[in-house]
Parts: sequence; C-alpha cells; structure tokens
Amino acid sequence: MMEKSFVMLKPDAVSRKLIGKILSRFEEKGLKIVGIKLLQITEDLAKTHYSEHEGKPFFNDLVNYIISAPSLAMVIEGDEAITVIRKIVGATDPKEADLGTIRGDYAMDTGRNIIHASDSPKSAEREINLFFNQDEIYDYEVPDSSWVYESTF
Repeated sequence: MMEKSFVMLKPDAVSRKLIGKILSRFEEKGLKIVGIKLLQITEDLAKTHYSEHEGKPFFNDLVNYIISAPSLAMVIEGDEAITVIRKIVGATDPKEADLGTIRGDYAMDTGRNIIHASDSPKSAEREINLFFNQDEIYDYEVPDSSWVYESTF
C-alpha cells in the first residue's frame, strides 16, 4: 500500500552535515521524496508538534533543542513507507538502535537522535499537515519504479 510519511532531520543532523548521507538511504531503498524543505522551526510549531509530550520533564528541553538550528522536513512516499522508514531510522534510543540504521550509525544519545519519523498513518497525516501545504507535496513518476516494485511491470 503506497503511503506518505513525515520525516524530519533534526538540528543535530543538519549541523553535523549528515543531510546527504541520510537522504541517500531513503532514495537507495526506493522511497520517493515528494516534499522537502529546510526550515527554522518556531517555538509555537515545536510545541504543537511535540504536544503529546507536554507536561513531561523533558518537554522544554525538547522544544529548545528543535528550535536551536534549522531542521529538514520531508514527506516521503512508498509502499508501506511508515514501517519501512521506521526500520531504516532505528530505535529511538541510539544505543539500542541496530548498526546499519540511521540512529545506530550516527547518534549516541536519545536527546540527540538526529531524526524523527511518523509512527502511524494518523501521526503522518497530522505531521505532514503541520509542516507542509498541499501545494508543497509533489506527485511525479520516477523512472526506476519498475525496478523497485514488481507490480509496476
């Protein structure tokens, strides 16, 4: 089932110049980036995005971290994209993330785990709508799709 997911490279990934290495993992897997933008997240947007954590001891630190430098927001599309992306990203705690995952390879601490990925279709829809207007998400064909998905032959 083709679906869209929201993915965000957090300030530490952007500041450490890991954008290209991380993007290549999604593209090489066969996923399609259909929306992308570099942005400085405002405090209001950060609080809305992380509203499920409001009241928790780490909430203010999380908000301050995510607004500390630019982030790269993306909409990525593919067959069962949410599940596939979460596997590529790895466990939330980088020390528990398998080597070969983004967090397993590039992060050391949960508070600096470099990437966010939607965990369900409902959260993907919510997060995409928070960060993107519909005219910023593109529908296009990629020439290698028949080599990625056998159903396109």
